[in-house]
Amino acid sequence: MSSPSIDHETPVQGALIIHPEREGRGGARSSQARLEEAEGLALALDLEIRRGMVAPVRKRMPATLFGKGKVAEIGELCEELEIDVAVVDDALTPVQQRNLEKAWKVKVIDRTGLILEIFARRARTREGRLQVELARLSYERSRLVRTWTHLERQRGGFGVMGGPGETQIETDRRLLAEKIGRLKKELVEVRRTRTLQRSARKRRPYPVVALVGYTNAGKSTLFNRLTDSKVMAEDMLFATLDPTLRMLNLPDGRPAILSDTVGFISDLPHELVEAFRATLEEVKEADVILHVRDIASPESSAEAADVREVLERLGVDMDERRVLEVWNKIDLTPEEDRPMLEGDARRAHPPALLVSAVTGEGVTPLLLAVADLVDESPAVEAHLPAGEGAAIAWLYQNGRVIDRQTGDDGAVRMAVRLTPKALGQFEQLFPRIDLGAVSPGPDDL
Repeated sequence: MSSPSIDHETPVQGALIIHPEREGRGGARSSQARLEEAEGLALALDLEIRRGMVAPVRKRMPATLFGKGKVAEIGELCEELEIDVAVVDDALTPVQQRNLEKAWKVKVIDRTGLILEIFARRARTREGRLQVELARLSYERSRLVRTWTHLERQRGGFGVMGGPGETQIETDRRLLAEKIGRLKKELVEVRRTRTLQRSARKRRPYPVVALVGYTNAGKSTLFNRLTDSKVMAEDMLFATLDPTLRMLNLPDGRPAILSDTVGFISDLPHELVEAFRATLEEVKEADVILHVRDIASPESSAEAADVREVLERLGVDMDERRVLEVWNKIDLTPEEDRPMLEGDARRAHPPALLVSAVTGEGVTPLLLAVADLVDESPAVEAHLPAGEGAAIAWLYQNGRVIDRQTGDDGAVRMAVRLTPKALGQFEQLFPRIDLGAVSPGPDDL
């Protein structure tokens, strides 16, 4: 008789998603929209959503967040629907989390814990894993309340007169603190390596363009479209976490570095903002920031405000940077709304461009706009005798060629924009080439 097969699949966990509706929370976003976002986060963890609900909170109760009646009502619902996990779309204190688990007899996860769990699953690079682990330990350290009696047991001291020793909770806190200290040291080394890499890129005259935006706004899809890459891009919250860098060919041949960063979200946990500060330094160092928005979403304006808030917490002043707003997913907007959107884009500050990362519509004007923003220096004119192929190739690789004319004798006249650093490098590498101010001629010079 054959032995029964063993099921290795992870059992499906039924989830109840609860969005507490309380005064002063949510800003311009509706409670229903926030509930749908919380459900999207739960789906990213492969939870089976059995019910989603908005629960009004007139007064925040210190012990349970909700009032007694609402706690009892949700408890009955958990039993009726056979819930395994209750997700509370708000920040819970350790005491509130413990009391709700006792009352509902299910595992309770708050918004911070939910996002941390997603990040822990998705981080791929060593830096990403270190940052997530640091954030998770910082979060868990605050959860060390006396939920179990073993946390109150004392460990013996040293020697005959060692005294009462330390309680288990003190031991756990000390061990967590030691591990956090080790992780911080490892992150310092990772950040030092990233700083060296960034310095090496600066030595090459390549401008850096960073993509930022709300999660699921289509940044990774746009990244793939612009760089012909295959970065993971799915219709899922936090599909991409680790920063990715690729070469981007701007019009007229000048390359740039395009950086895709983690998507933002409203109420991003403080632990993650701090942990991912190093990763998002790519944004602070960027020459141009592309703020990608899902213009087909009814919450697009509120999501844009959330992105700006997180960037301000990171010390990025969007008003003083070269920023373009990329209004993505126009292929999902009704055709009759297009004239109004085009008018809004023309009047927007910072400037906005309508784009579809899926179809490619609007990508060429976007690249032209980026090229204009990274061109700070006036154009110079280079007169290259025949046979100077290496110099011509260097100018195409490190500058933006805006005009080229070839004479009958094979000599080439090029008008090209170079950063001051690139100009200095060219003069050192090719001292025999004559450079001068651009003479009047083409309209685009």
